[in-house]
Amino acid sequence: MALATVILLHSIIGAQEGASRTVWDGVYSEEQARRGKEKYAQICSKCHASDLSGMDEAPALTGGAFLANWSGLSIGDLSERVRISMPPNNKGKLTRQEIADVLSHVLSVNGFPSGKAELDPRNEVQRQIRIEAAKPKTN
Repeated sequence: MALATVILLHSIIGAQEGASRTVWDGVYSEEQARRGKEKYAQICSKCHASDLSGMDEAPALTGGAFLANWSGLSIGDLSERVRISMPPNNKGKLTRQEIADVLSHVLSVNGFPSGKAELDPRNEVQRQIRIEAAKPKTN
């Protein structure tokens, strides 16, 4: 338990210190979100519902509860959670690219803007992108 707490705190601190972009910066492409929607429908919707609202013990991947859980953390943190624990009956089934695609779909449904480039599947790059529920104010 203590080790898990240390790892979680390290992840949170690392995400807060290193994230140079946010999900408001157009960190995925529309095409990638389309691919992610297809993969989500095949694998994730069985537990998280087709509209990402969650079911039974599977949490919602959209809305206030989702944003409250992940705001301030990085896309890399979310990606790693998916990589090691999803789908529950076949952990590790999804490739890093498929996870990036599915997360692009999740970002799209949550109203974060798309951009020209795809979300990079590498965790070290994703850790530089912070999830922020509210759009940062520009000066």
